[in-house]
Amino acid sequence: MKCVSILGSTGSIGIQTLDIVRLHPHLFKVVGLAAGSNVDLLERQVREFRPTVVSCGSEDAALELTERLLSWADNLVICHSAEGLDAVATAEAADIVVGGLPGSAGLKPSFAAVEAGKSLALATKEVLVMAGRLFMDLVRKKGVRLLPVDSEQSAIFQCLEGNPGAHIARIILTASGGPFRDMPLERMQQVTKEQALNHPRWKMGPKVTVDSATLMNKGLEVIEARWLFDVPASRIEVVIHPQSIIHSMVEFRDGSILAQLGATDMRIPISYALAHPDRIESGTPKISFPDLASLTFLPPDMVKFPLLKAAYDAAEDDTNATAIVMNAADEVAVDLFLKSKIPFHSIPRIVLDALESIPVQKVKSLKEIIKFHELVVERVTEKWGKRRRSLES
Repeated sequence: MKCVSILGSTGSIGIQTLDIVRLHPHLFKVVGLAAGSNVDLLERQVREFRPTVVSCGSEDAALELTERLLSWADNLVICHSAEGLDAVATAEAADIVVGGLPGSAGLKPSFAAVEAGKSLALATKEVLVMAGRLFMDLVRKKGVRLLPVDSEQSAIFQCLEGNPGAHIARIILTASGGPFRDMPLERMQQVTKEQALNHPRWKMGPKVTVDSATLMNKGLEVIEARWLFDVPASRIEVVIHPQSIIHSMVEFRDGSILAQLGATDMRIPISYALAHPDRIESGTPKISFPDLASLTFLPPDMVKFPLLKAAYDAAEDDTNATAIVMNAADEVAVDLFLKSKIPFHSIPRIVLDALESIPVQKVKSLKEIIKFHELVVERVTEKWGKRRRSLES
């Protein structure tokens, strides 16, 4: 039996990971859960899966959960905040940690999990975006298994198994194109939050869904793949594939192309990461090929989606510093948009402004990466957080 800790248990990845555990109680046991402020859902998860260590996003949430479970679980450790995330990531009994925290919040606990020698099923692409070189060096040093959970990175990982990386000619990342793939540029000025959160293919958390609408998510995946598979960005191509049946492809130097196909359901890559090298039932619907009218592919529109171009440029910086600026600015911009403080079309404007105006700093350690990220967040927030009126035009 494999013991599992989950970072982000009440989020989209965490909930679907627990779906897999629920399907295979003889294969997996949950030993750690880390969540934010959704105490109601976390309580239900604790009562069902009986972990030994649980973390909440704040001290208040931890106190509330403790009160609810006071007479129920004698051996349960409840903690909170950054220390709590590390406790779940390094839980002694855990064999594998699922990194499902959104954004930069997943950076430090992912490092902690690898430092503790845990296998890591990683869905938080910002870990490699912000600290690709440093993180992969640590993965190699510790000799741990790093198993990608993002559907695209999992597809590439599966295509590469049994095929040495030196044979890669090209990685082809597929993208649905998001909800605004066919929308004229001039209409992007009137996009609503409800439209941006209505992804045509995938059910994801709000941050990832908005990033998919701007194609920033695909840009982050370019940087992620660059580090995960040790391939320069110049050999990573993005193609729009509206049907989202092919999750990504790898072209080898002999001209052969391998593709991974499947339903648009994150339980497939999650189950593969949890059970690797085995394959287990994921509970997902099967594809009926006769029902597929066609599979189409288009080039991305770099004018309408400038953040994808910005990500390619950032990928050229081997220090990750440029990507830190881009990612931090995007976190601020998306948060402002989700809080209805800025319009959708201001997200790329804010990110591109940060890339032009904030000097890149040398970062050589996790501490320096976190400090620089926080600095960028502070500067972008100071500049744009109170400028709603000027951004409406």
